[in-house]
Amino acid sequence: MAGSIRSGYLLSGRYRVKDLIGVGAQSSVYHAVDELLSRDVAVKLFRQHHGNLEQVRRQEAEARILAGMSHPALVTLFDAGADLSDPLDPLSYLVMELVRGPDLRSRGTLGPMPAASIAHLGHDLADGLAYIHHHGIVHRDVKPANVLLVEDGRGESRPRAKLSDFGVALLLGKDHETFEGAPSGTPHYLSPEQAAGEPSGPASDVYSLGLVLLEGLTGKITYPGAPIQSALARLLHDPYIPEEIAPTWVALLTYMLSRDPAARPSAREVSLALRQEIASSAGRRRTGSPDSVQDEEARMRAVHRYRILDTLPDGTFDRVVSVAARMFQVPVAIVSIVDHDRIWFKARYGTDVEQVGRDPGLCASAILQDEAWVVESAATDPRTLANPLVAGEAGMQFYAGVPLRTPDGYNLGTLCVLDQKPREFTDDDISTLENMAAIVMNDLELRLQTRRSYSHTEAAASR
Repeated sequence: MAGSIRSGYLLSGRYRVKDLIGVGAQSSVYHAVDELLSRDVAVKLFRQHHGNLEQVRRQEAEARILAGMSHPALVTLFDAGADLSDPLDPLSYLVMELVRGPDLRSRGTLGPMPAASIAHLGHDLADGLAYIHHHGIVHRDVKPANVLLVEDGRGESRPRAKLSDFGVALLLGKDHETFEGAPSGTPHYLSPEQAAGEPSGPASDVYSLGLVLLEGLTGKITYPGAPIQSALARLLHDPYIPEEIAPTWVALLTYMLSRDPAARPSAREVSLALRQEIASSAGRRRTGSPDSVQDEEARMRAVHRYRILDTLPDGTFDRVVSVAARMFQVPVAIVSIVDHDRIWFKARYGTDVEQVGRDPGLCASAILQDEAWVVESAATDPRTLANPLVAGEAGMQFYAGVPLRTPDGYNLGTLCVLDQKPREFTDDDISTLENMAAIVMNDLELRLQTRRSYSHTEAAASR
């Protein structure tokens, strides 16, 4: 039986095999050198079961899937072929980029990972899944062993996650009938519909990713035990999410791990939610340090410097939000200012709101960070669940906001637009919104300079 090969073997006269990297049920992966291009590669060598047409079909499907995919969170396919040196024992293989790093399963043996690390890795994976789902592909075997951790060479302090092994992937609309009726994937990470032998779709990948993220946070397999016991357990009860996990994670994982596929967010929505969690957790880390406490105090001095908490500016803010609402054709636009314990809506167009008390640690990341943020489906994003505009009667499904930033770098609040339905928001749209935020800040600066000039005049007159 093929599927193993000795070190030093020259595969198809081109790939010099070196070390064995890993062994799976249907294949072995080797470190090799492409002698034509002088680069290190990974060679996935399939075990051959002669006469097994289903296995051949899956090998061809994996090559076809990978050949058409190009995304930072997916392992890149370089070549596919067969070594026919021995006609009685042909060797079929894939040649892929060599990912230098462990997989998430081996990292998990060290115990729970920091929530910030899980958010970064989860964002990578959700973004990759959103990409393949957009191209009509379902991975169907998302698990820690198929998540490779790689340093991307850009000087970042964290590894990037890459999704590998598309051996049981499903091509929507093409192979659907072939794969129905039998569970595919690894029992510990199957979705309920996969465990029941029902058709699997993109929501199945989202569920499996939810189990991977939960395991990363807790250091424990959510549904342990023998394969059948593990697979059946998720049909009987929802996964246990420990109380010590942050509320934003509880909200997101609860959505992702719903037993009803229709209730789960899309991979795109998960990617957006985790992107906001990354930004917000960075703000919370700053808030927890002595320097960040001083930064927050300085920010509040900037807020009070402009006197916008205890006064209502004239119509400039109102004109800006009115123009923003009309330009983006949305029912709601707001200028909000962040106090130490609440968000004040200082100008609005549309929904009648006055003020919202919120934990400052849960403020929108646009207020805490130096970047715009967009939630294309706000109702499934845990960052906005506490916002009455989203969770309440207004039922907003879209949010886009940019910070109101002072010349000395402090964020006073946000200019945002909301809609009652999901929608696209381009980079040009964000730039336009940022220009409108600049108008708000220019007005505040003019007010500040006018007050200072008036104060100086009065002081001179009194002397």
